[in-house]
Amino acid sequence: MTRRLVVNNTVIDDDSDCYLIAEIGHNHQGQVEQCKQLFKAAKEAGANAVKLQKRDNRALFTKAMYDSAYNSENAYAPTYGAHREFLEFGRSEYQELKAYANELGITFFSTAFDMPSADFLEALDPPAFKIASGDVTNIPLLKHVAKFGRPMFVSTGGATMAEVQRAYDAIMPINTQLSIMQCTSGYPPAFEDLNMRVIQTYRDAFPDIVIGFSAHDSGIAMGLAGYILGARVIEKHFTLNRALKGTDHAFSLEPQGLGKLIRDLRRARIAMGDGVKRRFPSEDAPLFKMGKKIVAARNLPAGHVIEESDITYKCPADGLPPYFYDQVIGRRLVVALREEENVELENLAR
Repeated sequence: MTRRLVVNNTVIDDDSDCYLIAEIGHNHQGQVEQCKQLFKAAKEAGANAVKLQKRDNRALFTKAMYDSAYNSENAYAPTYGAHREFLEFGRSEYQELKAYANELGITFFSTAFDMPSADFLEALDPPAFKIASGDVTNIPLLKHVAKFGRPMFVSTGGATMAEVQRAYDAIMPINTQLSIMQCTSGYPPAFEDLNMRVIQTYRDAFPDIVIGFSAHDSGIAMGLAGYILGARVIEKHFTLNRALKGTDHAFSLEPQGLGKLIRDLRRARIAMGDGVKRRFPSEDAPLFKMGKKIVAARNLPAGHVIEESDITYKCPADGLPPYFYDQVIGRRLVVALREEENVELENLAR
């Protein structure tokens, strides 16, 4: 069974490079020009896609939550609703950002947190949709987005396996263009909570879809580990400066870090090879110096029957390999050998 997902003409499968999503979220701080800078930096770092988050805050939050006081050093307004509204982009901003992404040649899509936001995004003809971990149990939203027929990336932070299976079962009859992503909903999570072996669990449970890893940890190592474990989509939060105001900047990657992660992911695909153990030409010179051969441990006369103490193993490897030792011991020399002279089978009698 083949795992295959195509996003904006990029094929993602077990043999492909890792598909790297630079999750900007609201690290643009509500500023379109800052968002464009993030798009450009992500493109220069080698990311496949940039992603934002879209909320219809009135539809998403209860009135009580929307109007609740938001006393935080990261707040952009005194209430939570006003804070969230400050960070939202509308249609004109999204259209401007879409045009800029097209100009850069980088894929741009967003997370839909509610049905009005899903409809808003669909009207912009996006190449894909992301579903956040909080909505893995939101079957109505999953089915609604699935009906658009676009690739879907679904994060699964905090979910049980039964909940992930339920999401898969809801989406797949409608839309098979699905990637399920292991995720831990901590910001950042403790390393012991990453539970990255779930990537293999998902690969076993869902052999017909691409598996991904939405990594909220600080640093680049776990993204690389995710790829080695079988994730072919990696999502990492991205910022221009980790010291900026906002809840996500501190655990996001800056451009240099994102570039290093992408570099290592590209190298990893090549380095994994084909699983066939063999010797490469690049190893010949080092192994000539490091490898051993069978030589005489002392001067040995013709007619001498070789004993174990008569031979030793020395570099370079331009003679009989040591694994022939049992074909040498007990045989008679037909020629005399000087100390450290190569022992050759043709110079031995039965």
